[in-house]
Amino acid sequence: MQKPRLIPLIVATAWFMENMDSTVIATSLPAIAADIGTSPLTLKLAITSYLLSLAVFIPASGWTADRFGARAVFSAAIFVFMLGSIGCALSNSVSDFVIARILQGLGGAMMIPVGRLVILRTIDKSALVNAMAWVTVPALIGPVMGPPLGGFITTYFSWHWIFLINIPIGLLGIWMAMKYIDPIRAEDPERFDIVGLVLAGLGVAGIAFGLSVAGLGLLPWPIVAGLIGGGAVAMWFYMQHARRTASPVLDFTLLRHPTLRASLTGGFLYRMGVGALPFLLPLLMQIGFGLSPFKSGLVTFASAVGALGMKTLAARIIRTFGFRKIVVINAAASSLFIAACALFTPATPLLLIMIILIVGGFFRSLQFTAVNTLAYAEVTPPEMSRASTIVSVNQQLAISAGIAVGAFAVEATMAMRHGSELVASDFWPAFLIVAIISTASAYSFWKLPDDAGSEISGHKISAELEGPKATDAVAAESTHDARDQKLG
Repeated sequence: MQKPRLIPLIVATAWFMENMDSTVIATSLPAIAADIGTSPLTLKLAITSYLLSLAVFIPASGWTADRFGARAVFSAAIFVFMLGSIGCALSNSVSDFVIARILQGLGGAMMIPVGRLVILRTIDKSALVNAMAWVTVPALIGPVMGPPLGGFITTYFSWHWIFLINIPIGLLGIWMAMKYIDPIRAEDPERFDIVGLVLAGLGVAGIAFGLSVAGLGLLPWPIVAGLIGGGAVAMWFYMQHARRTASPVLDFTLLRHPTLRASLTGGFLYRMGVGALPFLLPLLMQIGFGLSPFKSGLVTFASAVGALGMKTLAARIIRTFGFRKIVVINAAASSLFIAACALFTPATPLLLIMIILIVGGFFRSLQFTAVNTLAYAEVTPPEMSRASTIVSVNQQLAISAGIAVGAFAVEATMAMRHGSELVASDFWPAFLIVAIISTASAYSFWKLPDDAGSEISGHKISAELEGPKATDAVAAESTHDARDQKLG
């Protein structure tokens, strides 16, 4: 297999490991808690500490990759994640487990943005859509595959193996990264902004952690509000600091690029809706429908089938219609399938549920591929590391916000009917709310010009467009067509 095709697969392997591991633990908490002598509620700290570590260290990923090289940092991140996995498997107390999860979070915080940076620096922009199609699949498969896999391993083997299976995957990833990824680093690394890292880390961690636990009953509401408010205050101070710094860890001046700005604002709203699904669907299946964790996981895994089916078609679809039409129309179309989950009842045939999830997974995966690729359409090579960092932070906050909105909607519905236990009918308002939020993302994309991201998509510019920009875009497209024919 050609080297450019291998690199997305190498990065996708690491992303799959991180995305799956962040959810696989959920169904195994009772068994782990019983084994180390604590309660499942107390062990929820393992999930929240991981999210906290992830949020704190993501802002440092861009500078670290520039300073030490993306290949070295990416490989080191996999190794740190493996060490954390081994630590989880060997834990005998809550403190041991939480420390190991924090170590995993450190590795995960570097794997995701630096892995994306590896792709951006090694794959030509004309081939970026295909590359992103591969690496966005793990983000969809991991959350839905985690619960059934965790339930299966815990039931038939031992919970320790849900962490130890990362070791062979990680070793293979490190070997392939060192063999096939070039040791690219920035020629003139910027000065490290330690003050900005502290402020941004506190801000992102406070907001992301607060949103992640909001509505889950892990902490009292005053503490949750204090975390979110404190994070917001830290981010305000960071914004003031960033204006006086030549090399901020989160560079908001990149928002001058319309495609990146639309990808961040529209992508945030879209991910809020989609990010709630891995939280809402398993609860609906298990609590509302009475399915076992393993069986409910198999049902929700259907969306991953749709995601896999998309990866071979995404580049062709985006090339045919262009980014703007895809992200606007598909935002609404994929949100309809989120809203369709509100119609699920215990009497709904599981086959029909799976069909809806498969088709919905196709549209969601197409949207992720388009939005993730569009973000870098106008970003210059020196800006890539900073752009990758801010995109990763945006994604983390969006998913946390989505879980918070979904949890709050379910709890509010239960409170309105004065219930003490969740039932299936408590979930349909939540699905409608997050679907509306996802649909609202279309407005950010609608404001883009028709030729947005044409250099990457290969979409032919209409002859009606006038001016040097259109001429240059058509010329770039012709060059890409000629090169594709040559390679073909």
